[in-house]
Amino acid sequence: MITKNIKILLLTTLLFVGSLDAIAQKKQDPINRILFIFDASQSMLGRWQSGRKIDIARKLLYNMLDSLKSMDNLEIGLRVYGHQKGYPPQDCDDTRLEVDFGASNVVTDRIKAKLKLLRARGTTPIAHALEKGAYDFPKNVNSRNIIILITDGIEECDMDPCSVSRLLQKEGIILKPFVIGIGLDETYKKTFDCVGTYYDASKEKDFETVLEIVISHILNSTTAQVNLLDAFGNPTETNVNLTFYDNFSGLVKYNFIHTMNHMGNPDTMSIDPILKYKVVAHTIPAVESELITLTPGKHTIIPINTPQGDLEVKMASKDDYQFIVREANVSETLNVQETNSKQKYLIGKYDIEVLTLPRFLIEDVEIKQSETTTFTLPSTGTANISLPSKGYGGVYLTKDNKLELIYNLDENKHRLTLHLLPGNYKVIFRAKSAKQYMYTTEKKFKVRSGKSELIKLY
Repeated sequence: MITKNIKILLLTTLLFVGSLDAIAQKKQDPINRILFIFDASQSMLGRWQSGRKIDIARKLLYNMLDSLKSMDNLEIGLRVYGHQKGYPPQDCDDTRLEVDFGASNVVTDRIKAKLKLLRARGTTPIAHALEKGAYDFPKNVNSRNIIILITDGIEECDMDPCSVSRLLQKEGIILKPFVIGIGLDETYKKTFDCVGTYYDASKEKDFETVLEIVISHILNSTTAQVNLLDAFGNPTETNVNLTFYDNFSGLVKYNFIHTMNHMGNPDTMSIDPILKYKVVAHTIPAVESELITLTPGKHTIIPINTPQGDLEVKMASKDDYQFIVREANVSETLNVQETNSKQKYLIGKYDIEVLTLPRFLIEDVEIKQSETTTFTLPSTGTANISLPSKGYGGVYLTKDNKLELIYNLDENKHRLTLHLLPGNYKVIFRAKSAKQYMYTTEKKFKVRSGKSELIKLY
């Protein structure tokens, strides 16, 4: 028997470990994909510091590509614009994917060889290149699609790079592009703010530095922790679902169940630093923290005020009911909770409506920090109602000489069983076959906790 139990335990352990492995596999790091969009328009023949813009940009990009060779989980590609046809005439379709995506250690030399052969010739169709470039990325849900645009000029064709970039980001096709401006005129720099994150390489030495910064943003791991603060400003709240939305596109990027680590501190999570976020703590009610910015390579603490207490409505019997929770003096339903269960709410005042027969209303219920607010309702009683035939009518609560309808009779049934809170009631009935109001009958009855009553209307 002992041997059998050990075997069962081992099997259970293996299944559990296997399940954890499966979960771990599902949460593999996304593939990083970088598409370099390189400006080979005629203006890149201009002088810049020690030589022509295209030659300097090409040389410095060579060096950066060499450093990417050893990077794991990285694929790169190259798209060029302005290199196929001379200007004039203007050709706004002049862009092409010159090197398709592949592992950085495989395609780096191909990209360098292609860059070496480029001749600056044509116009500057930035928007068209962005649009085409976005669809160069392989279709893979678990990937980070990043564009690095290297240019010395502004859009010269009849398209809007800003609207193209916004659309592609909102559709979740690409992340916010990086734009590196090479010796760009000061008056043109702000035109790229809406396209992506702009970096100014006004001097030759700046270009290499900027490239390194951009790559660092893309590849460096960045950590954050969310401190869920109680009423005293301490990060003691936990076990809350956190959703990170891309603040620009509105797309969900992460879902985490908040937890504490073995030291009792909020756990650390890895977050993509490229985006700005809106963080929603799914407390009841939810709490939003907007425009969270992370610094690549640094740990960011995100404080969110979520002071909570517990609410419980108990039934003296084993009957289970639902009850509606609303913020005090607000008609909108906030939550639906089961009786005989605990649920956390932000501290404050709430109105509760228990879906018993009749409904039981409790107003201005105060939830306090780390306390459980409990209400106990009396047990229901049972009313077994027997009617002489099928017909019309209802069951009413009688209180202070007033009738409150709590249940409409089913016209196709002549027997029913209702579980009612203790109180005084009246059933009013008219048979289907009776075509005059004078044949309406009624009967009073009383319901007591835990008791069963038989009510006959004949």
